[in-house]
Amino acid sequence: MPQEAGRTREVFTGIVEELGEITAVENLGDACRFRLRGPVVTEGAKHGDSIAVNGVCLTVVDHEGDEFTADVMAETLDRSSLGALGVGSRVNLERPTAVGARLGGHIVQGHVDGTGEVLERKPSENWEIIKISLPADLSRYVVEKGSITVDGISLTVVDAGPDYFTVSLIPTTLALTTLGLKQPGAPVNLEVDVVAKYVERLLASGQGAGK
Repeated sequence: MPQEAGRTREVFTGIVEELGEITAVENLGDACRFRLRGPVVTEGAKHGDSIAVNGVCLTVVDHEGDEFTADVMAETLDRSSLGALGVGSRVNLERPTAVGARLGGHIVQGHVDGTGEVLERKPSENWEIIKISLPADLSRYVVEKGSITVDGISLTVVDAGPDYFTVSLIPTTLALTTLGLKQPGAPVNLEVDVVAKYVERLLASGQGAGK
């Protein structure tokens, strides 16, 4: 997915800071402008800052009070679940990680690799298992006990199938993120571990050099 205009190469950790809300959507023709409420992420925010919205790195256009606006290109709307959002939709919000800060989750770029769909929810006494569909071109990057980002949330894969994976969610994640709200059929943004993609590229380069 291409970077939004003005976006810098900042990274996130997949540790959601707050559950925000879309308060307005403006159609700009080949793009749209979201206005989002998020008291935590807007503290000290300024024009040009990056904020991850459901795992998509967006650039702050304007900021007033506890709300900010961000423009989203048509391609991003088409290739992520942001195109399905509207006024009142709840979203996961995270600011980029600061240099020298703890990496609580894993390295997340805010570049969505594809979308999946919530297939099934299995509640338990102290956690909940969620099964999510997995696009065929991403399955090679997803392994058991590996990392994956779902709607901007850094999660550990429990089970990895050819066209699905499962994650186990603790009560805190269910209460403070969109995954506590999404039911079967709901779309989610997926970003695979960038380290896996680098390893794949390096191995391919090495095989080519050895021929």
